[in-house]
Amino acid sequence: MSVATVSRSFSAPDSVATATRERLLAVAAELHYEPNRAARGLITGRTGNVGVIVPDLGNPYFHGVLKGAQARARRADYAVFVADGQESATEEEALINAMHKQVDGIVLCSSRLPAAKLATLDHSPTVVLLNRRVPDRPSVVVDSADGMKQAVRHLAELGHRRCVFVSGPRRSWSNQQRQQGLRAAARTHDIEYEILGPVAPQFQSGVQTAEQVLETGATAVLAYNDLVAVGILSRLAELGVRVPDQLSVVGFDDIPLAAMVIPPLTTVSLPTMRAGEAAIDVLLERLQSRGSVQATPRKLPATLIVRSTTAPPARRTKGTARSGQAGNAVRRNGRAT
Repeated sequence: MSVATVSRSFSAPDSVATATRERLLAVAAELHYEPNRAARGLITGRTGNVGVIVPDLGNPYFHGVLKGAQARARRADYAVFVADGQESATEEEALINAMHKQVDGIVLCSSRLPAAKLATLDHSPTVVLLNRRVPDRPSVVVDSADGMKQAVRHLAELGHRRCVFVSGPRRSWSNQQRQQGLRAAARTHDIEYEILGPVAPQFQSGVQTAEQVLETGATAVLAYNDLVAVGILSRLAELGVRVPDQLSVVGFDDIPLAAMVIPPLTTVSLPTMRAGEAAIDVLLERLQSRGSVQATPRKLPATLIVRSTTAPPARRTKGTARSGQAGNAVRRNGRAT
């Protein structure tokens, strides 16, 4: 076996046949051999590290993404640096600059940076976007628009004709896609809808928005994510509003908590681990090709998971709705009112 093959088994494992690499790794394990990353970096010009920046480490959605990213990176013998963008475009840009010389590439998850800024990022390190689409930038996206269409179709089939969407961060690309899906599905199924928000994608936002949801008179609410949906469920329970008898609730993401709450949450499931793995796949392809691979977005499907928070609408119990303003953005059947 040549020295070059041995070297590639550690520096570019995907370029070596699986059986050959496994034999080499077995011998290396017997000899307690571990490659020197610093020395290898001097030869290859690579750090052997990749960065993953998420907007909020407290959001369980990104836990699955990070697990998938780390598992895929480990198979390619890369270490992963993780950072929290704190839902701030300024912080996100600072993290990119801080990681610049420590990593070979960066995965930006649900980036809050303006599209113009993302388009001007240089190619060292290589940047791959997850849940964000910008022309000529490599990306992995989940079909949130279709996920929303599935959710609205489900509500329509149950007999709902008026719903409300609690909108997420204004700069969230996924939020824009969900609103796009909502508009299309509302036209298709002749459903009136209203939009509340934007709100922070957190539990407390759902708690604070629940009474506004009731004020709209809608029979169903779709939340930007599961954390907001669970916050709504919590406040509705305090108010004595029965779910789904008096109000149906739908979340988005299918984080583990969605199946644990009572009643279990109907939600749109996004393949978080697959998304993390796919983002690292795209990043490795770009690194190996030195950026020559076409930047065609890789799209993953969303799937509606029906549990116990949705049911046919019933007549609203007197007193469940409260007076006040419904929100700062209202639409019915896709028309502003």
